[in-house]
Amino acid sequence: MSEYVFGANILENLTTGMYQDSRVIYREYIQNACDQIDKAVNQGLLDKDEAKIEINLDKDERVILIEDNATGIKSEDFIRTLGNIADSDKRLGENKGFRGIGRLCGLAYCKTLKFKAKYKGEKVISVMTCDAEKMRGLISESESGKKYSAQEVLNKIYKFEQIPADKSEINSHWFKVELININQENFDLLDFLGVKNYLAFNAPVPYQNSFIYRSEIYSYIKEKGFKLDEYNIYIDGEQIFKKYEAKHKTSKGEDDILRLKFQEFYDENKTLIAWGWIGVSCFKAVIDKDCLMRGIRLRKDNIQIGNQDTLQKFFKEERGVHYFIGEIFCVSPELIPNSQRDYFNENITRFEFEKQLKNYFEYLYKLYREGSEISSDFSKIDQAAKKELELEEKIKSGDFINNAQREQAIEALDKIKSDAEKAEARISRKKNLNNEITIRIIAQYERDKEPEAGAETEIKLDLRPEQKIKYRTDRLSSRSKAERKLISKIYSIIYNSVEAKTAETIIANIEAELK
Repeated sequence: MSEYVFGANILENLTTGMYQDSRVIYREYIQNACDQIDKAVNQGLLDKDEAKIEINLDKDERVILIEDNATGIKSEDFIRTLGNIADSDKRLGENKGFRGIGRLCGLAYCKTLKFKAKYKGEKVISVMTCDAEKMRGLISESESGKKYSAQEVLNKIYKFEQIPADKSEINSHWFKVELININQENFDLLDFLGVKNYLAFNAPVPYQNSFIYRSEIYSYIKEKGFKLDEYNIYIDGEQIFKKYEAKHKTSKGEDDILRLKFQEFYDENKTLIAWGWIGVSCFKAVIDKDCLMRGIRLRKDNIQIGNQDTLQKFFKEERGVHYFIGEIFCVSPELIPNSQRDYFNENITRFEFEKQLKNYFEYLYKLYREGSEISSDFSKIDQAAKKELELEEKIKSGDFINNAQREQAIEALDKIKSDAEKAEARISRKKNLNNEITIRIIAQYERDKEPEAGAETEIKLDLRPEQKIKYRTDRLSSRSKAERKLISKIYSIIYNSVEAKTAETIIANIEAELK
């Protein structure tokens, strides 16, 4: 048989070239730790509540430490488990990771990558040290003509050793990943807040207690008999939670989550493919870009697949996904994350899932469009009330130049009021359709419109012909009637020649000079 050589570049593809976001190293190492925690719990080695994954950042020394208290690795299996590539003992469908390549990702972002393991009852700590800086140099040499195989590179950068464990550690069990001397260009890996926010939506962690719909999600899961993997993960001693909230900002002000809506996806054999939840709000506008929880997120084993925009392509309008917060949890073992974990491998189950997603998102499209229409109608009602109040103030203050301008403003208000009346009629019809979500959205707008105690609720605009009307030039009482008439004509020309804001500025300056 021929021997086939894997060139050094395969290592570049599995490390530097594998991921676009350096923070995926946290996701990959956490994924491996979660699998070992599951194994430790199944073996009775520890209770799930006792299990934890701790991340510590040392900005000064540029060091990252990620450790768990799961099974560790037997010393006799250590070299084979960590030295081999894509030769994992994990099983597809049972474990979160299964390809055996994720641990290599740290090689792209530091000078030295170190793995340490302690197995319960053993007297030694197993250590693997990888010279990441040397690896990158050898790959560069190989690309320049001095060819190395992947095996040759690994033999040059790997170092294995065993060191004695303290007597107090004999019964301990853990695994540690240490990234030493983080590259200067990868400063984001040491940014506490950035990493914390990244993990809050990428890692399999619980919902924060302040999310008022948290208990509703857990109750739904319990009722349906679904599984939701959650782990205790800490960064510099602070536990990480999913940072969902019941309010979010939009370009049209703050919006509230009024309720959650759950959805299940089944294949043709009535087998569950996925389930999820979305937050139903008033859908005033798309959620602000700086809102961390924006978007409907795709998850497998409660670990995010892709990012907040991964499902954007299934919406009729791409912006549609940004009206929502929510999660879709994929449970079918046939939905297999690709090597970069930004989507799933192509197969029949993925095709069926995508077909159902498109149908579901068509419903969501109608949902946020309905909310947008209701928002628009309430805006028209509010605008009519605002414009009527403004007109009353302008009439009282004598802000109009002449009667023609006043009549024009009244006609414009009549048009706005007519639109508002039509909007009120549409809202009334929608309330009578007995659609529970629509009624909730309308009720929220009505609550927002309720006046504060003691506030004036009715505008009485006095437009009687016999009422004495004041005009702008009446303020120039020191000027003769003829002068005021001429000034009025000048004001009128100005208003007809430039846009209103500029006209007002010019006239105000003239008034100041004429006083």
